[in-house]
Amino acid sequence: MPRILHDLACLDDRRLSPYCWRSKYALAHKGLEFEARPHGFLDIQQLYGGAHRTLPILDDDGRVVHDSWAIADFLDTHYPDRPPLFSGPAERALCRFTEAWLFGALAPLLLPMLALDIHDHAHPSDRAYFRESREKRLGRSLEAAAAGREEQLSELRAALSPLRLTFTAQGQQFLSGDRAGYADYIAAGIFLWAASVTTLPLLERDDPVVAWFERMRDLHDGLGRTAPMYAIAA
Repeated sequence: MPRILHDLACLDDRRLSPYCWRSKYALAHKGLEFEARPHGFLDIQQLYGGAHRTLPILDDDGRVVHDSWAIADFLDTHYPDRPPLFSGPAERALCRFTEAWLFGALAPLLLPMLALDIHDHAHPSDRAYFRESREKRLGRSLEAAAAGREEQLSELRAALSPLRLTFTAQGQQFLSGDRAGYADYIAAGIFLWAASVTTLPLLERDDPVVAWFERMRDLHDGLGRTAPMYAIAA
């Protein structure tokens, strides 16, 4: 039975979930073969009797695991002979902090900028659901959220200073040091999400964050280049 990662997809087979991306990197990090099976937003409720409302879902020979953190823990527990995602509880805790910082500082800036692009790239059958749910979350229309987003680029780029300093002042190739780790997979997932749908380049071409992102895309036999994406930098 193939190992399946149920993955969120939109038109042109663009894969837009940051959580699914990190799980794909986690599987590749462990050296495990898998099929990233695409689903639209409304397809999720048809999986496993509607037991889960979000993706990713990993089906590893009948062992079904939901949520990217649960998947990472499952992989380290069930494949201890493979390269670990976490060297121990301390590294896992630091990865949790990385996620909290990124989703606290970066995602709130990105979602209003990207929501209309996501809607326009979604399968037609998913668009009404996406519009209703995200407009409720944003408290305004998708069009209003996207209006003037070019003026928000400076704030977005400033929010990336901790990443930028890690690669310049600290001289690291990756957040995890000389080699990419789960912290990098968390961060890369956000940028892969953005690059999947954004029609607005978010970064400047000479930004060290862009160089790191391209290194991440090249990892694991070019995993980050297996789905269509826009240029994230101009």
